[in-house]
Amino acid sequence: MSLYATSIKRPVLTMVYSIIIVLFGFVGFSYLGVREYPSIDPPVVTVSTSYTGANADVIEAQITEPLEASINGIQGIKSLTSSSSDGRSRITVEFELGKDMESATNDVRDRVSQAIRLLPKDVDPPVVSKADADSDPVLAFSIQSSKRDLLYISDMANNVVKERLQTINGVSQVAIWGEKKYAMKIDLDPIKMAAYKITPSDIRTALSRENVELPAGRVEGYNVELSIRTLGRLSTVDEFNNLNIKDVGGTIIKLKDVGTASLKPENERSINRGKGLIPQVAIALIPQPGSNQVQIADDAYKRIEQLKKELPKDIMINTVWDVTQNIRKAITEVQETILLAFILVVIVIFFFLRSWRTTLIPIIAIPISLIGSFFVMYLAGFSINVLTMLGIVLTTGLVVDDAIVVLENIFKKIEHGENPYKASVEGTKEIFFAVISTTITLIAVFFPIIFLEGATGRLFREFGIVVAAAILISTFVSLTLTPMMCARLLKADKKESRFYTISENFFNWLSDGYHRQLTKFIKYRWISIAIMLFSLIIIFLIGKNLPSELAPLEDKSRLSVMATAPEGTGFEKMDSYILNIAKTVDTIPEVESVIALTSFGGGGGGINNGFVRVSLSPKTERNRSQQEIADQLSAITKKNNFAKAFVTQEQTINIGRGGGMPVSFVIQAPSFEKLKEILPKFLEKAQASPIFQVVDVDLKFNKPELQIKIDRDKARSLGVTVSDISEALQLYFSGQRYGYFIMNGKQYQVIGQATRSLRDDPNDIRSIYIRSSNNELIQLGELVSTVEESTPPQRFRYNRYISATVSANPVPGKTMGQGIEEMRKIAKETLDDSFSTTLSGISKQFEESSNSLYFAFMLAIVLIYLILAAQFESFRDPLIIMLTVPLALAGAMLSLWIFGQTMNIFSQIGIIVLVGIVTKNGILIVEFANQKKQAGLNIKTAVIEAASARLRPILMTSLATIFGTLPIALALGAASTSRIPLGIAIIGGLIFALILTLFVIPALYTFLTRKSANIKHSIDID
Repeated sequence: MSLYATSIKRPVLTMVYSIIIVLFGFVGFSYLGVREYPSIDPPVVTVSTSYTGANADVIEAQITEPLEASINGIQGIKSLTSSSSDGRSRITVEFELGKDMESATNDVRDRVSQAIRLLPKDVDPPVVSKADADSDPVLAFSIQSSKRDLLYISDMANNVVKERLQTINGVSQVAIWGEKKYAMKIDLDPIKMAAYKITPSDIRTALSRENVELPAGRVEGYNVELSIRTLGRLSTVDEFNNLNIKDVGGTIIKLKDVGTASLKPENERSINRGKGLIPQVAIALIPQPGSNQVQIADDAYKRIEQLKKELPKDIMINTVWDVTQNIRKAITEVQETILLAFILVVIVIFFFLRSWRTTLIPIIAIPISLIGSFFVMYLAGFSINVLTMLGIVLTTGLVVDDAIVVLENIFKKIEHGENPYKASVEGTKEIFFAVISTTITLIAVFFPIIFLEGATGRLFREFGIVVAAAILISTFVSLTLTPMMCARLLKADKKESRFYTISENFFNWLSDGYHRQLTKFIKYRWISIAIMLFSLIIIFLIGKNLPSELAPLEDKSRLSVMATAPEGTGFEKMDSYILNIAKTVDTIPEVESVIALTSFGGGGGGINNGFVRVSLSPKTERNRSQQEIADQLSAITKKNNFAKAFVTQEQTINIGRGGGMPVSFVIQAPSFEKLKEILPKFLEKAQASPIFQVVDVDLKFNKPELQIKIDRDKARSLGVTVSDISEALQLYFSGQRYGYFIMNGKQYQVIGQATRSLRDDPNDIRSIYIRSSNNELIQLGELVSTVEESTPPQRFRYNRYISATVSANPVPGKTMGQGIEEMRKIAKETLDDSFSTTLSGISKQFEESSNSLYFAFMLAIVLIYLILAAQFESFRDPLIIMLTVPLALAGAMLSLWIFGQTMNIFSQIGIIVLVGIVTKNGILIVEFANQKKQAGLNIKTAVIEAASARLRPILMTSLATIFGTLPIALALGAASTSRIPLGIAIIGGLIFALILTLFVIPALYTFLTRKSANIKHSIDID
């Protein structure tokens, strides 16, 4: 006995099927995490190494190069990039997809361990860390006080707030932005030190000698045992200032005689300000992959409220960053969107069926399918996010299709006088093959999406599986619950309502009119070939000229101003510039919170940069868009041309982190000299291009540097080595760590250097003294000469090549794809064959996604054709069905062009989904025409009768899908601005294909089908 016959015969069993699906759906839903986009965990490992005081050349030659050479031999590396800046080396290793993250990290760690012996002895040990897509914070709080300094606030943030938030379930890390960590700063006076014949190495030696605590053992008595502790650590400012440095002729020289010890921030070359320009510290919560971000935020808010009760009243804790606001809004609105789509679909179905009892039958499939898909999401380890919710909204109109087709066929038999039970069995049997065909076809569309590689594949895998799961469940419901309900609820009404009579006359008129028009069209069937050719021309012309990008820019109520001053700019000057921008931002009424950070390069250099990160009030609460506010800020920053500043808006899909400008073009050179020669020419052409609004490059050549040349012969004659000179300079000018001290049970650094007033002039270098091997002090000016040169502040490598990355922001109206094409055009004109180019960041993801999605589209077409060929046992009939695809594509392209949309990930996914939807209409016509042909009708009569008979279910399913997708196209709920192209592509393609399919496919059927019925195709379902 067949599935549908069993379901009709055993109604309780059939209802149990559906109840179990719903029950498991609710269980799965309760375990799902909530986030903005699917969790992406790219196999990326970073190696960071600090070497305080060293410039970019030294970092590259002595740290980056040995580490890169060792790491490069690891199997499975996709790309190897590095940056060497003052005091810091950073190597990023990206592995091929499929590489186990733990294995990749261990491989890198092993290679780094092997290379440590090649690094300078006083370098900090390299730190190997996993990078993942969740290293961007989900939530950030600012901590400010009108009475307390940042040292106190930072200490409280680190020891109180951080410890309280670290234990939240799902939190991976709690980062502190703008932290002013305690340090004992020793400001040395080279003049006094020379007078006392003391060098900085004497200070360091004294600290090593006097600031020490070693395990001292225990006193073992017969009755009592005592542990021994030697209190040798220095812990207060007075203890450091009274440190004994040297005994000179019976006089003890203390630290306070040659310098000053004081508690200061470890990093004084960075400052973070908030709204009202008050200095602040920010606490950022970074989630674990796949965690429930909304739950993290809820727990964090509860703990912050408790902390506010415990902390001093002058401590203000405010939210400055909360990505869950968008998530909450999307999840809340998606419920309204699903409800709206549901109501629209119900209205469409009721309009065609004109009976609430009849309408109820297919409508039941919607909640069962949507709720059941949550269990599939749980099994697959997915989360509730924008893309899975987008899939839910889209399937609201799709899942009802099969139930409509089954119901309509059964209802027609009942209207002709058949018993409801028999009509349900025969009607389902008749349509069974078409339902299975359409379902397999639609699901086949998503197989290429599911198996897409790269970040794009990971992003849309969840979307594809959710839609496929809902459709599969709806098919099961349509072949079990729908026939059972039809057998028990449907009956031929003898008394029709007035509305039914009027509408029935309308449908009969529509059906008769279509029958007449189709009969006429078949007489001039060659027009169908012209329409197909016209559709192909539309696809080619519009598709070629449609602008492309990764995703349309979304108004996320967040933007940033990034600023870079000329190389060599002092911290105070840079801070003054960032402060002016922050003042301007603070006056904008739409601004809710501000993070203004001067010098985010940290203590290792890069003080000529900064950013102002802005959170705006929600989109619904302001009169201006995010773009308008960004334009205002751009105009303001252009007026002050001291620094190069540009406004960036957070990308809709921010893959790879780092933000910045959308176009990232990497130039790889055979040598640094060739790159230095060609880069200015390339930049000049890029800046002159009308495509770009802002152009910048990471590699600069203009950082002022003071080079010290040593007279080796004279130094040797005076008993001074190069090591003595280098050590003295390092201890006076680099901010070197001299040791550690303990305060309140925590360990902090002791940092020494010459006092600021004696290291603010190049001539100060010549006035310091060095002890010779004869124990005499020699002034450094006698042994060295200084020369001012310009040098790159940072050096970059990409896959072991010397490289530079040119970043650009396209002008309004131009897209990322056009920007990349322009960069390639400039490269062709400027670079010779010894150079190579590639893309990075979001540009790389855009190109990879475009290529993989086009491949997915072609694979979907081939899969659908082969599946239909297997089902129809024919290679001709599927070809007729597949001719609906060019019609739909032409409609989608035309719609995108008319509404000014771009070709992006969302529109491409919409087109792929569209392919599966439109082929359903072709299947209904061709399958029914084959049945008529087997019944003995000639080809033309068979296809006209089939198309006329299938008109109502085709209209009903198409309009249900169109109205179900309408909230996406109208940017309602989760289907907000960036998802508009998906809705437009589906609706435009469906409307265009619906009108033409009803005429073109029957006409083409008469050209391409077999002249006689395919007997092999007849299958006994029972």
